[in-house]
Amino acid sequence: MAGTTTAATPMDIDAAAPPPGAYAKDKAPLSTTPGGRAAPWVEKYRPQSLGDVAAHRDIVDTIDRLTNENRLPHLLLYGPPGTGKTSTILAVARKLYGSQYGNMILELNASDERGIDVVRQQIQDFASARSLSFGAKQSVKMVLLDEADAMTKDAQFALRRVIEKHTRSTRFALICNHVNKIIPALQSRCTRFRFAPLDGTHVRDRLQHIILSEGLDVDDGGLTALVRLSNGDMRKALNILQSTHMASKQITEEAVYLCTGNPMQKDIEQIAFWLLNEPFSTSFKCISDMKMRKGLALVDIIREVTMFVFKIQMPSDVRIKLINDLADIEYRLCFACNDKLQLGALISTFTGARSAMVAAAN
Repeated sequence: MAGTTTAATPMDIDAAAPPPGAYAKDKAPLSTTPGGRAAPWVEKYRPQSLGDVAAHRDIVDTIDRLTNENRLPHLLLYGPPGTGKTSTILAVARKLYGSQYGNMILELNASDERGIDVVRQQIQDFASARSLSFGAKQSVKMVLLDEADAMTKDAQFALRRVIEKHTRSTRFALICNHVNKIIPALQSRCTRFRFAPLDGTHVRDRLQHIILSEGLDVDDGGLTALVRLSNGDMRKALNILQSTHMASKQITEEAVYLCTGNPMQKDIEQIAFWLLNEPFSTSFKCISDMKMRKGLALVDIIREVTMFVFKIQMPSDVRIKLINDLADIEYRLCFACNDKLQLGALISTFTGARSAMVAAAN
């Protein structure tokens, strides 16, 4: 889990100010954002301390222990979006600096500011400036680079030297989705932690607390749909929940799928039935009508049908060819190929698979 760690000098940790109101572990704090209920729930319910982070307790506990022992190294947190990387680092910064949080951390989004000039100017100036700490000892500062995989190669090479030069006074925290886009020289100077997609149980527990806090009317089907569509992305789950709440007073499975535009499971089962049983012309007409009536995207249908293929019984060689053909169709759709042609290719693929299954049965 952890990569090579550079030597970390002891840190002076200020006591963090207690958050407003006491709340239990793994529970979302009450909003302190101006605007109250109008605030985006992603920010309103962002964890304020390490104890509030919903998952990845092994990683969070390790970082917490390093922080308590004044041995926090440079960090590289990577993994899919919405898994708690930024929230974890911000919680560490609040614990380290307390009321001095604004003076002691430089937060940059590398997707917008990703050139070498940013490293040479903003980061270099911040790292070389004297800490504005009012304690007896000088505290180290923190530079937070979100979406660091969007930085240019030149900027990453320049950052490597800045990290070496200012290790005694500054800690660097790099956050990215794709660690392979970070040069090895930077990776070797950081302790690496991978944030995997959140387990459905953690997403469900967090959503249930937010639903209770907001007083929402959500049935079991709606909650299950939220967890399923999130794919382990807590940010996505909260955005869907808030969007559906604004569109419908009662959050049901149908309301969630209608808001997101994703095909419902019963729709996928119906489409799969047509693909596996009906002739070409009937399947083409029925699927086209459903697409038009419900506003479905063919690429979403392809992805859901692919997952459905794993659930039905068929010979292994037929399944392998079918999935490979579906992958090719999805790839072509990503390049804006004609929807009608790709729908025809989808039906043709299942027609071939159906013939192969009949031949195998005989």
